[in-house]
Amino acid sequence: MLTKRIIPCLDIKNGRTVKGINFESLCDAGDPVELAEFYSRSGADELVFLDITATEERRGTLVELVKNIAQKINIPFTVGGGISKISDVERLLRNGADKISVNSAAVKDPDLINRLSAKFGSQCIVVAIDAKKTEGIWKIHLSGGKIPTGKELFSWAKEVEERGAGEILFTSMDHDGTKNGFANEALAKMSEMLMIPVIASGGAGNISHFTDTFLKGKADAALAASVFHYGEIDINDLKKELKQNNIPVRI
Repeated sequence: MLTKRIIPCLDIKNGRTVKGINFESLCDAGDPVELAEFYSRSGADELVFLDITATEERRGTLVELVKNIAQKINIPFTVGGGISKISDVERLLRNGADKISVNSAAVKDPDLINRLSAKFGSQCIVVAIDAKKTEGIWKIHLSGGKIPTGKELFSWAKEVEERGAGEILFTSMDHDGTKNGFANEALAKMSEMLMIPVIASGGAGNISHFTDTFLKGKADAALAASVFHYGEIDINDLKKELKQNNIPVRI
């Protein structure tokens, strides 16, 4: 079994790390450069940076901030927010990103995934999917969850894989910030139907939630924010617990 990854996430607004509940009521969670440096030293396997208002504000990702973070860390670094063309990716990779994450732009122009994976390789391309259940069906939402679409989660996930994405970052909007656990049923279905890795996001509240998402949700990685930002879960303690549950992790 491949090693499972623990990934802190920096949601960025106005140059600061923020965290909310169900994509709303955002609160300040600290300086992103300081947090990134802390996570790099504290056992995180990777780091994700999401400029959550870039698409809504119709601008590019905060490149200077990405560069400052990249200089402070020595773990794989995924960057997303406002990426819609090859030149955006080139700029971010040049400034320290290892992988990029596309979301709204890929839904609006699915061929973007093909173009990016052909140019940079699938291993560089993460497709982020934000979805919530509407009348029992998981539906995709765009622009930080503000715009509902008619797209269904599982068919879009399969299309994303076929178009050349290297992995999927699935955030359940219903679980985001609730600390009630990940959307394991949806994660398990996605993991079973896809060949590429699936990152679980939305709902981490305690260590058992991570155990559940690897065992029940069959996730390849688990991403969380507030439980790490506010010191509620120590990454090394989390990994020790996972190892005791026979879940392979890098210690």
